[in-house]
Amino acid sequence: MQIQLDPLTSGRLEESLNDKPGSFKLFYDTEDCGCNGVLVLLIVNEPNTTDIVFQQQPFVFLCDRQQESLFDEVMTLEADEHYPSYKLTSDSTLFGSNIRVRDARQ
Repeated sequence: MQIQLDPLTSGRLEESLNDKPGSFKLFYDTEDCGCNGVLVLLIVNEPNTTDIVFQQQPFVFLCDRQQESLFDEVMTLEADEHYPSYKLTSDSTLFGSNIRVRDARQ
């Protein structure tokens, strides 16, 4: 898998890291939502044992092995210019248009 980023998105992701090490995890959060899940970008210290790293540059991106099939091979992550959220798309799918970053580092 691969995530394409534009300069605005790269800058926002860099700000989210706040000069600390971390990786971005694509994650469908199903806890307490009563639905199929809400896509979030988690900032984590390190991968869980079930996570796979699918991109190393310019940021480390990972996802859980069991959720990998939910995503496409090539996707684009775009920051909203006027709101602190992101949109994840591929040529065939809109995965989410109000994706938030949640810092889960300890």
